[in-house]
Amino acid sequence: MNANDPQFWMMIASIIIAICFIVMAIALIAIAITVKKVIGTVNRVEEKVNPIIGKIDPLIAQVNVIGEQGKEISMQFNEISSNLSTATKYFAESAGLIKEEVSELKLLVGETAIVAKDKVELVSNTIDRTQMQVATTTDFIQHKVVEPAREIAAIMAGVKKGLEVLFAPAPKQIDRVYQDDEMFIG
Repeated sequence: MNANDPQFWMMIASIIIAICFIVMAIALIAIAITVKKVIGTVNRVEEKVNPIIGKIDPLIAQVNVIGEQGKEISMQFNEISSNLSTATKYFAESAGLIKEEVSELKLLVGETAIVAKDKVELVSNTIDRTQMQVATTTDFIQHKVVEPAREIAAIMAGVKKGLEVLFAPAPKQIDRVYQDDEMFIG
């Protein structure tokens, strides 16, 4: 492939888009794993805190509130983890669809390039044929119309001069003076 070919750049753009979707999917999976670890850590902390709660009576009310909040956070993390898993699944499906679309686009671009090349060749041949016909027509007109017209114009100019000489007034006699020539001193 040539870097000046539009098909090359479309393929590069498709590959970049596919890579971006894959990176996004990996990032979401990493976030989901981190959230799962945080949930595990919160659950372990809750397990370690429960024995201490039974031993300390004055702080039981406050610890219960904190425990409830921890449970809510845990539930929210579970929800977030579930949502992230769903989003990851959708991103994976999207990546598959994008791969299919990219392959279809590559096929379409390849076919379009072939058709465009054929059309350019057809137009080039038509232009060459037209140029040859114009040159042939110009030569034909030059030899069959322009040259005979020049010859006829030359003949007509000769005939005109001949007729002018034939029908010209008789020359003036030199032995007498004419009014036009009185002022002429020669």
